[in-house]
Amino acid sequence: MTLSPALSAAVAHWALASPAFVTETATSVLYRVDHADHGPAALKLLKPGAGDDEAQGGAMLAWYGGHGAARVFGLAPDAVLMEWLPGETLGDVARAGRDDAATLLLAEAVERLHARRDAPPPELTPLRRRFASLFRLGPDAWPEKARPLAARATAIAQDLLDADAPAQPLHGDIHHDNILRSGDGWVAIDPKGLIGDPAYDYANSFQNPEQADALVLDAARVARHATALAGRTGLPRRHLLAWAVAHTALSGAWNIEDGTPFAHQVAMLPLLLADYEAG
Repeated sequence: MTLSPALSAAVAHWALASPAFVTETATSVLYRVDHADHGPAALKLLKPGAGDDEAQGGAMLAWYGGHGAARVFGLAPDAVLMEWLPGETLGDVARAGRDDAATLLLAEAVERLHARRDAPPPELTPLRRRFASLFRLGPDAWPEKARPLAARATAIAQDLLDADAPAQPLHGDIHHDNILRSGDGWVAIDPKGLIGDPAYDYANSFQNPEQADALVLDAARVARHATALAGRTGLPRRHLLAWAVAHTALSGAWNIEDGTPFAHQVAMLPLLLADYEAG
């Protein structure tokens, strides 16, 4: 295959062999490569203009040191060389009918990521900055029927960000398909590198896994998921739901800005708000 300049540079820098294209996203391209010391490895190349999320994410992944996250073998400004994880994701577990087990495994993975570490973390993005799109867009950008939901969710997000909550380093994009099997355990990939309320790292799991709307868009599942997370983590159930509401509105705002579908978030918000408002 003809190698791009970025791929050629990474192959030479880390003495890699046999690069094979795996997938491409809006911000990166992933290859499977062979490394003399580590065998199969994953090479993630960031596209120009990928943004701070991706650049900080690689540094954050390295900062975890393989504890709860994929091991990093090499780090460059526009590339990450990490362990190859060909196995199932927690999304696969949930979609196979074992959602309750996936919830507990997800909570365990997040707890490992949140463990105290001696070394200082890399530069991190505050949650208030992370939520800029939600406040910039405002409820009027949503479809008319969804505006009351968006307005309530925005107010909840504002209250959460104004609260004097303890702040700690956060993965920032915990969802079922970002947690993969590694040997007998589970590890996270693709952190965003945020800082803020630890409960935020559970928020995205409410509207996931992907490709499982029949599972996720269900009031009983929302209730069961919130109860299981609260029981496992000791975090207040309503507080977890508040962050789930806020993040679902944020992800909807991102999709509105990008011109991509946001029907999932519109359907998810009333389920989350109903449980949250029930107290």
